[in-house]
Amino acid sequence: MILTKEEIQEKIENENLVEGYMSLKHQLTPNGIDLTVGKIKRFKSEGKLDFSNNERELSKVEEMTPEKENEEDKHGWWELEEGCYLVETNETVNLPLNLIGIAKPRSSLLRMGMTVSTGYWDSGFKGKSQFLLYVSKEVKIKQNARICQLVFAKTSGSEKGYDGIYQNSN
Repeated sequence: MILTKEEIQEKIENENLVEGYMSLKHQLTPNGIDLTVGKIKRFKSEGKLDFSNNERELSKVEEMTPEKENEEDKHGWWELEEGCYLVETNETVNLPLNLIGIAKPRSSLLRMGMTVSTGYWDSGFKGKSQFLLYVSKEVKIKQNARICQLVFAKTSGSEKGYDGIYQNSN
């Protein structure tokens, strides 16, 4: 079962389900919360992936700096060329053992020729989220823009949650 807006807000206020959000008024949706862009990084090297993760090597990335259009701008813009980028959200997610997270792009992205690709947020995951942003044509994205919607699905509960290398990522 997918949580409702009211259930999400209650879990945010009482259980810190999501921290670091900009505005619940603007980010809460009927069945999720919009995540916002905190950082955008460019891929700089190849990666390696194996079965056991013993030989895994993550691709090197370089953080991009958003440009301000004028001195009054509090937040800058990233000008992105066609390609793939690593996005880190402003929000920190703190999933209990009976919830998982699933994210999809906001429809505005799709209408501009962009999409995001994410993994599942496993029960017990705590940390900042990262995902792949694919840009099919040049685009500008402003700092803190809402980029994808995260929904929360109830599970029967796990005895042990996520304990991988991204746990408590900031």
